[in-house]
Amino acid sequence: MSYDPATGEFSLTEEQAFCLADPNGPDVSAAFLIALGYLRAEPRITEAFRTGAGVGWHEQHEDVFVGCDAFCRPGYVAELVPNWIPALDGVDAKLTAGGRVADFGCGLGSSSVLLAQAYPRTTVVGSDYHAESIELARKKAAEGGVSDRVSFEVATAQTFTGTGYDLVTMFDCLHDMGDPVGAAKRVREALAPDGTWLLVEPAAADNVEDNFNPVGRLYYAGSTFLCVPNGLSQPGGYALGAQAGEAAIRQVMTDAGFTRFRRTAQTAFNLVYEIRP
Repeated sequence: MSYDPATGEFSLTEEQAFCLADPNGPDVSAAFLIALGYLRAEPRITEAFRTGAGVGWHEQHEDVFVGCDAFCRPGYVAELVPNWIPALDGVDAKLTAGGRVADFGCGLGSSSVLLAQAYPRTTVVGSDYHAESIELARKKAAEGGVSDRVSFEVATAQTFTGTGYDLVTMFDCLHDMGDPVGAAKRVREALAPDGTWLLVEPAAADNVEDNFNPVGRLYYAGSTFLCVPNGLSQPGGYALGAQAGEAAIRQVMTDAGFTRFRRTAQTAFNLVYEIRP
């Protein structure tokens, strides 16, 4: 940031503005909003570590929900339609012609809206167990002009509705679930016979020591305050956390009965998988 003493004005360079003030840029400030939000729960997190009871996502401060959306959305804008969908076998063509998509764990709906805007003939059903997030998602869809093709429901990973989907998507949420195997089984039931599951998870290595890097440290902090406590708050017995690694995710898919699993893309923050029955 620069300061002009003659005018008393502060200014940002284009690069700084892109990182700090552009909602489509790498919103660095959003990471601090998430942290400020989850630090508010520190007393409850401390007690949950003593008892093992966990703390649900819905029990967190609203800064966590808004901050996570602001932090993740730029990555989805940059990667989802330009890179991740084309990396999937035949999915771009299906959605262009007019497909059916279930976007589970949609949060504030950014991913659902992006898909509908990119594929005007496709319909999207977004779902999340957090009712307040779904309210905000409906507003985003209206603001984005896609309410006629995007609908939302409050549902868990085991109860989201519909079958015969060409594509099911999950962005940065499977590792938060207490029963990821149960969620994966529901996805398998919901997919069309030739359907595809696009799973996007935090970038993580299988070995703990390989996660000792800036992104890994950021995710371990989030895992401690958000992901593991939420997983422990739900039935299922899992606590994958934010650093599950590909081997752990692959095992979940195998246990759920999927036979095809491959990593199709990756970024500094995410690993992207194509999973098929």
